[in-house]
Amino acid sequence: MTAHDRKQQLQQSFASVTEWVFDLDNTLYPRHCDLFAQIDWKMTDYVSDLLSLPKDEARKLQKDLYRSHGTTLRGLMERYSIDPHDFLDKVHDIDYSPVEPNPALGDLIAALPGRKHIFTNGDVPHARRTTDRLGITDHFHEVFDIVASDLVPKPAEGPYIKFFDSHGVNPKSAAMFEDMPRNLDVPKQYGMQTILVVPSTGSLHSAETWEHEVSDQQLIDYSTDHLDDFLADVLAALNDMPVD
Repeated sequence: MTAHDRKQQLQQSFASVTEWVFDLDNTLYPRHCDLFAQIDWKMTDYVSDLLSLPKDEARKLQKDLYRSHGTTLRGLMERYSIDPHDFLDKVHDIDYSPVEPNPALGDLIAALPGRKHIFTNGDVPHARRTTDRLGITDHFHEVFDIVASDLVPKPAEGPYIKFFDSHGVNPKSAAMFEDMPRNLDVPKQYGMQTILVVPSTGSLHSAETWEHEVSDQQLIDYSTDHLDDFLADVLAALNDMPVD
């Protein structure tokens, strides 16, 4: 694809987008920060303490719950009736220093036409601490978190519908940025532009193999391993559109 063709493609895809929706973890910051690895092991510790399991057994159960229920939290709620707020407080008690400040990303997000949202399976305090570390908090209209979705996580359809309704978002005028392919299925079905944020080539990070599995490539409109560069390309394309 030529540079001209690429620009035209971006213009066609994003000219009508007025709602920019970003996942948080491993999307607004690169996966190789491995910030989520801290949360991941905190969840293993929680399962181990809750059920008095050795760490290796707790780890396996945690991953099974994560894959089958969308989040470890949801699985623990359904199987063991845990206090979700206690869980969220404990697993987000982490060191945020691995996330490098990125005010340039904030400038790009601010320049996008329309509203900007964070839609996360984490909670608002974790989102705020992360975006404060990045230096981009002030550029978002709202954070729609796991509590706002009644503790039902992506990729279930319900949270997306509640997000659309509660914030007046027309999905056909929206774009969704996500690091997990399965979380883009519903957005694509509702007419959103879908952008998969993948790990940088050659980077070292923690991840489950299945997290990156793409069930249907047609559900993903674009893929990028550098969010900043992709947003810069989108803005350059939109700014170069002819004025009526």
